Amino acid sequence: MKKVLVTGAAGFIASRVTLQLLEQGVEVVAIDNFNDAYDARLKEHRMTWLEGREGLTFVKGDIEDKALVNQLFADHKFDVVFNLAARAGVRYSLENPDVYFSTNVDGTRHLLQAMRFGGVKKIVIASTSSLYAGLPMPFTEDKPVDRPLSPYAASKKAAEVLAFTYHHLFGLDVSILRYFTVYGPAGRPDMAPFRFIRWIDEGTTIEMFGDGSQARDFTYVDDIARGTILAAKPLGYEIINLGGGKRPTSLMQLIDAMEQRLGAKASIEHKPFHNADMMETWADISKAQELLGWEPTVSLEDGLDQTIAWYRENKDLAQSLVI
Repeated sequence: MKKVLVTGAAGFIASRVTLQLLEQGVEVVAIDNFNDAYDARLKEHRMTWLEGREGLTFVKGDIEDKALVNQLFADHKFDVVFNLAARAGVRYSLENPDVYFSTNVDGTRHLLQAMRFGGVKKIVIASTSSLYAGLPMPFTEDKPVDRPLSPYAASKKAAEVLAFTYHHLFGLDVSILRYFTVYGPAGRPDMAPFRFIRWIDEGTTIEMFGDGSQARDFTYVDDIARGTILAAKPLGYEIINLGGGKRPTSLMQLIDAMEQRLGAKASIEHKPFHNADMMETWADISKAQELLGWEPTVSLEDGLDQTIAWYRENKDLAQSLVI
């Protein structure tokens, strides 16, 4: 890879992908619209990791803007497109499904069309483990994911199917990555790891939907970023899980580990379990091991140490963010 496009570059995962690419000497055209899905100050903070780095061109814009996408492909010759821009989150998609489909589906379509006519053959697309809801674990990529339980999951499934169509008709090389509960420094403030750390430290009562036995296959963000870059190799059309690959960790186990590191006890208010959520996620990562030579290297213990270290170093920001 000499030059790539990274969409959603101020996002949690995409900012780390961009950083690793730049460190590898790859030229990156990065685009983000700094939308209000969550507090934009966190996105601005992540961009400070990238500012001034050689090889970075940043464009403030939206992949929903077809004309802008076409102009990017006219101005640059990309070897790979990393489409990491997305509206994420299960519960909010029930309230405002329109923005999920306009970004996750229409935005992806604009990129695929630009690739088709611009002669760019490789795209890596961020998808989600939410598609596996209701299926037996561990989750393998060949399971039937044709009954998504939220508009968010449905929009991601639609993007996967659309990408296959462009692979079949126009020969695009597509890697679909289904991410499993990513956490780490400067993580999304709408996700449990960020919220739990802050609430435990502040002494604020944790709102927990369910009894805490629900479990996730937590995966450290730098491991995810590394796997995302490895997926840029020629593969044809493949769907690949990127997750921890071990027994999932319950929310109560996660809270206990955070309490030990923060030196504080959590206060918890249990609320009814949300029927759009999943009780457990657990990735089978044998395909990622086989095709990409990838497996996570950061343990949950080390990952939490680094996440909490970031929280303490950036406490004023972390405690002021709207969550």
